[in-house]
Amino acid sequence: MCARLNQIVVDCRDPRRLVRFWAALLGGDPVDRARGWSHVEPPGGVRLAFQPVAEDKAVKNRLHLDIEVDTIEPATAHALRLGATRIGETVTDDQGSFQVMADPEGNEFCFVCDAAPAT
Repeated sequence: MCARLNQIVVDCRDPRRLVRFWAALLGGDPVDRARGWSHVEPPGGVRLAFQPVAEDKAVKNRLHLDIEVDTIEPATAHALRLGATRIGETVTDDQGSFQVMADPEGNEFCFVCDAAPAT
């Protein structure tokens, strides 16, 4: 058996709002679907679908997206303008750097930059 990842589904209160955040961040056109669902297909990426649920997010994600960027700070600034929240400070180690963020509904994701900055 060979299985393929079809899409990543995010539970959220307002799919129409959240798909527009992710489309602005990653590219692609937001699509609103039947029964309150929305999705975006970022160029070169996997479809992100947004499913309406009644409850708010209450605990830390068990799964999060790592978004590769050339540099952390401009990506963070852009996401903040779109309605994201920064969580903590940028972490840098011998593997590179990452910044934990949360989308407008509190779903965590990270900006990652593979190259550790020169010291």
